[in-house]
Amino acid sequence: MAAGKKSLTHLDAAGRPAMVDVSAKAVTAREARAECRVRFPKDVAQQLRKNGLRSVKGGIVDTAVIAGTMAVKRTHELIPFCHPLPIEGCRIAIDWDGEHSLRIECQVKTTHRTGVEMEALTGATVAALTVYDMCKALSHSIVIGPAKLAGKRGGKRDFGETS
Repeated sequence: MAAGKKSLTHLDAAGRPAMVDVSAKAVTAREARAECRVRFPKDVAQQLRKNGLRSVKGGIVDTAVIAGTMAVKRTHELIPFCHPLPIEGCRIAIDWDGEHSLRIECQVKTTHRTGVEMEALTGATVAALTVYDMCKALSHSIVIGPAKLAGKRGGKRDFGETS
């Protein structure tokens, strides 16, 4: 392959799906940060603010943080070619972002041969899904997204910001 040309990494020489062999990679500190938004209809956002982000199911933020953290630790069970990783740090922050949106941020750290981008994205999106689940009785017009990788550090190249 020509230098600088990108290719899909989860395909073998025959073009079949395959887990990436990371055995020859160096063990380094790795970190990733992902973000996801949850947008509410105006009346729902007002009700949630009035209730301190609590629903009849309980504390929305606390439950979403727990769900997102659990998802980070189990990403390899959900995404077929993700390696099981020792998660050394996971921080999920949830706060209002404007009048009608919550911003969910998930930051994950490990020391390993492969990165934690998928773990951060999984944590942020599962936390968002949990917010939806806890609020759906108020409206089915809640919108999740966009979800994005905001930054990663470690490995071949850094991207964006991790903190």
